[in-house]
Amino acid sequence: MKSSIFKGLFLLLVGFQSAQAQEIDETYNSKIREFTTDPRFLPQSVLNVEKHPEIPSPLEHFGEIIGAPKIMHSTAEIYEYYKILADKSPFLSIRQVETSEEGRPIFLVIIGDEDSNQRLDHYQSQMNKLADPRITDAAQAKDIIADTKPFYYLNGGMHSTEMGSPEMLMELAYRMVSSSDPAIVNIRENLILLINPVSEPDGRDKQVDWYHRYTKEISEWENDFPKSPPYWGKYVFHDNNRDGLQVSQAITKGIFKIFFDWHPIVMLDLHESVPLLYISTGTGPYNEQVDPITIGEWQIMANSDIASLAAQGMPGAFTWAFYDGWWPGYGIWVANNHNSNGRFYETFGNAGANTYLRDLSKQSYAGDPATTREWYRPDPPTEKVYWSARNNVNYMQAGVLASLTYAAHNGEQLLKNFYQKGVNSIQKGKSESPKAFIIPSGQKDPVMAAYLVNQLRAQRIEVHQATEGENEGDYVVLLDQPYRNLAVNLLTEQNYPKDAKFPPYDDIAWTLGYLYGVKVEKTDSLVYESNQLKLLNEDAKYTGKTVGNGNGYFLNYQAQNTVLPALYWMKEQNKNFEALILEEEFIVGNDTLAKGSIYFEGINSSLAKSLNENYGLDLIRGSEKPQSDQGHKMNLPRIAIYHTWFNTQDEGWSRYTFEQRGIPYTSIDKDDLKNGNLRANFDVILVPRSRGNASTFIHGVTTEFGPIAYTKTEEYSSHGFPDSSEDITGGPGFMGMDNLKKFAEDGGMIITLDNSTAMVAETGITRKLSPYSASGLFHPGSVVTVKAKNSSSPLLYGYPEIFSIFRGNGPLYQVDLKNRDMMVLQYGTKGLKDETPYDGPIMGMPDKKKEETKEQESTEKSPPYVRSGMVRNEQNIIGHGTLFNVPVGKGRIIAFTFDPLHRYLNHHDAPLVWNALINWDDMD
Repeated sequence: MKSSIFKGLFLLLVGFQSAQAQEIDETYNSKIREFTTDPRFLPQSVLNVEKHPEIPSPLEHFGEIIGAPKIMHSTAEIYEYYKILADKSPFLSIRQVETSEEGRPIFLVIIGDEDSNQRLDHYQSQMNKLADPRITDAAQAKDIIADTKPFYYLNGGMHSTEMGSPEMLMELAYRMVSSSDPAIVNIRENLILLINPVSEPDGRDKQVDWYHRYTKEISEWENDFPKSPPYWGKYVFHDNNRDGLQVSQAITKGIFKIFFDWHPIVMLDLHESVPLLYISTGTGPYNEQVDPITIGEWQIMANSDIASLAAQGMPGAFTWAFYDGWWPGYGIWVANNHNSNGRFYETFGNAGANTYLRDLSKQSYAGDPATTREWYRPDPPTEKVYWSARNNVNYMQAGVLASLTYAAHNGEQLLKNFYQKGVNSIQKGKSESPKAFIIPSGQKDPVMAAYLVNQLRAQRIEVHQATEGENEGDYVVLLDQPYRNLAVNLLTEQNYPKDAKFPPYDDIAWTLGYLYGVKVEKTDSLVYESNQLKLLNEDAKYTGKTVGNGNGYFLNYQAQNTVLPALYWMKEQNKNFEALILEEEFIVGNDTLAKGSIYFEGINSSLAKSLNENYGLDLIRGSEKPQSDQGHKMNLPRIAIYHTWFNTQDEGWSRYTFEQRGIPYTSIDKDDLKNGNLRANFDVILVPRSRGNASTFIHGVTTEFGPIAYTKTEEYSSHGFPDSSEDITGGPGFMGMDNLKKFAEDGGMIITLDNSTAMVAETGITRKLSPYSASGLFHPGSVVTVKAKNSSSPLLYGYPEIFSIFRGNGPLYQVDLKNRDMMVLQYGTKGLKDETPYDGPIMGMPDKKKEETKEQESTEKSPPYVRSGMVRNEQNIIGHGTLFNVPVGKGRIIAFTFDPLHRYLNHHDAPLVWNALINWDDMD
């Protein structure tokens, strides 16, 4: 292995030097030198760009080289260049793999020699065979590997302000198809390169327009002018790299399609954030379900890349000290989760093509300054660097070329590793516990059970269904399959070590059964006969049924996610449609309906069937009609979702959730709050989580540089979507806050999620909530236990007394003891100390005779606070409020101290919001 590494490194360097004998494009190379600010930032491997007689270089096509000052290209310009390369070169082809939410294409570029392109289907088929050792034994795998070229996947343009990779990849593609350099020829002959040049095209175009509209002329990095437009994608901002479990956005669907179509042995995602080049391995703890082979590949490939850059005299390359390696939902983890190798770079970007003096003195990673010499950073940068876009291109491209060289020389070993990881997974499924997971029928929300099955299938995890017998309808995940490790990862609890030296990089728990509210059982023995289990080849769907007799239709409410959408749909079908929300248990035949259940007035069998089929709802027919005093009439609210202009991340997830569920809403912003008259237009205003504090919420984007328009114009056509403003600076101000308070006082409901609760609690909209600081509490995203404080509250309809929710680090609030009835839900199962009745002596009153009382032992042991994940000093949150119902005038505030709409993941928590909406005008 060592000899292969050094041979590859030697060829990389000597090969690039030998290219001096080729026809070099001296103009292009002189410009590379001109735009590179320091000779130490100029690796030999990116020089010697050749001039091809037929294929236009970026300089010939665009009139300037890649990385030139103040030059950034839109997706249309980028795609046009790749299409020209495809037309001029037999080594490159391009095909569309996905369409973005705003209608832009997502393309895949494929590069290889003539043999690779002529036998592309063959090599694709070979990788499919290696991906499943059940159909390919060891002897067959050996023959396949001998006749296979591995695919290597480069992903660019995920985060829109990280603008360098879509630029660099064009130059790399030109180099790969035009160069006669032996090092490049070696890569081209021994690898097939897959390039996703702009994985988030909507955000790319918004960012390029923003750069040309506003930031192109900024000369100092520390300038506070926003370097990003308020939106990237239609829904998701930076979290587009946190969608790998949901697979909800087009960017993720495109990445998944590329991976599963081609099974690349390595996926390298190109990011920009830290100086000067970070090559991922991570500090740990590493995800426990990652095959050790992959972890070994992370290390050896990172150190190979660092050695290559060091050999070219480049400072500032490092590994280990950034990121951890735990969360499996990043884009690159489609590779790590499926027996491949997911890696990423972080180069030093300037959010554009300006050259800035950058101060690194205050940056540190894993406790060490970014400029100190460490075992993982043998050649650190100076505390200040004069940094250009070309420097960024140089570092990124030199790293990629080093990595491609390693893969080209070690392709056989990487293919063996890929196959062996599948073998290991199957063997574990046969020999280790559990042997299978069962998702039993009879779930409280069977639609979510089907959704869980479909999410597993989206990850290519095989799911069977029992087709007969007493357990008919059960879903079964047999673990003797190639992606066994991922199935275990998704369906079991996470145990993040409490003593981890460094804080986690992201959420630390993702147990899907908890997040979806679906019961999942582990088993080592199956009660099914083999002929009773059928492999699902299409998505699962639950179709509800109607049982019983009578003219009335009832729904037994169990916090099903589709109930509120169904109610809005029914109202759309018939404006006179009415329903009664039952406030007490109600008996229909042999069924006892829970509080919150619904009596549908005047619907017919056709509509009932639609509720069964389209919303997966089970209905009960009965002849006895509830009395009006047994419930309250449904009055569906007019909903607004508020967004700030300084942070649209979680508001985007909320909009996405509402649209996926089919819940109508209106998007509003600071100007709507300032204009007032809110109650005339809305009944409920949802304020999603938004970073910052109450002051940030009130004052918004700094007005120092205003006005800043985010509007669609002929020149900046990507702007103005999904919302527009003539001036995004400033916030609602005190007038807007007063209008929001008046909205509640006039009978409206304000729902605040997570730290948006600060907006109502710390601005005087309510004085009942006060901030609480839990000493030493560290609460990264985990699944934890909560308990009903007010079991009769409509907010808790459909939930048991004790259940779980997903919570990350966020603010806590409390109410005085006299207002403790406003606390609907609490963390943990034990109450606060001030709720324990005083039973000591009272001066001035006769001593009470103490009666001997024997505490009744609970028949059930309370579940632990942490169900999946990790919380430090959890005792300091237990008993405090999870959810509050605070009256304000005629209306109220429903205040969450967590986010029940987190990243379209914790679907089990979302019905707490749906309950607020269904019962918004009858919350007492």
